[in-house]
Amino acid sequence: MKKIAVLLSGCGVYDGTEIQEAVSVLIALDELGAEAVCVAPNVPQHHVIDHLTGDEMPASRNVLEESARIARGAVTDLAEVSAESLDGLIIPGGFGAAKNLSTWAFDGPEASVLPSVAALIQAMVAAGKPVAALCVAPVVVAKALAESGPAVSMTLGSTEDSSPYEIEGFHAGVASLGAKPVNCLLGDIVVDTEHNVITSPCYMMEATPARILAGVRKACAALLDLTS
Repeated sequence: MKKIAVLLSGCGVYDGTEIQEAVSVLIALDELGAEAVCVAPNVPQHHVIDHLTGDEMPASRNVLEESARIARGAVTDLAEVSAESLDGLIIPGGFGAAKNLSTWAFDGPEASVLPSVAALIQAMVAAGKPVAALCVAPVVVAKALAESGPAVSMTLGSTEDSSPYEIEGFHAGVASLGAKPVNCLLGDIVVDTEHNVITSPCYMMEATPARILAGVRKACAALLDLTS
């Protein structure tokens, strides 16, 4: 059975992992007969957002502890995970990818990536093991690989359909780091077979849970194909 790490960044779209994307990943991997291993860094969240009002809350939370909510408690500290023990890696989206796994939400292409996150991504790509990044998570991959050189084709969505975000700006950002942005509609995927990186827009576009699941299923199937 293939062992696929699912890298979580908290619990909740505005300050952690996008839950519907994460659950779609867990469903798709289970359907495909793979073992999902939920992992998360043991670090504080950047901040806590009230998901009802959108307001910042005067509280502090831990990324690993919050990720355990999605994983039903079965989550491993990222510090204990190595590329050698995995067949693949998938990173759901949510603002946590841009706030907790990296600082992209605040610094754009000048962002830093959490060292443990960058190290895992770099090790997976160097070993030829596939990495899938959903929604906004491709920015983390682009930044993690910026210094090592591979020009990875990736998507954060399409300018040809409705999106709550400036897709052109995101694509310009990853392009400045050496990535090759590709327009991609909701439900579709971009597969860079040279570097074994899969990306899909998910909630970077206007979407519904069913359409998210359809795209995630394609991304997970492509990831497992690349483990062969």
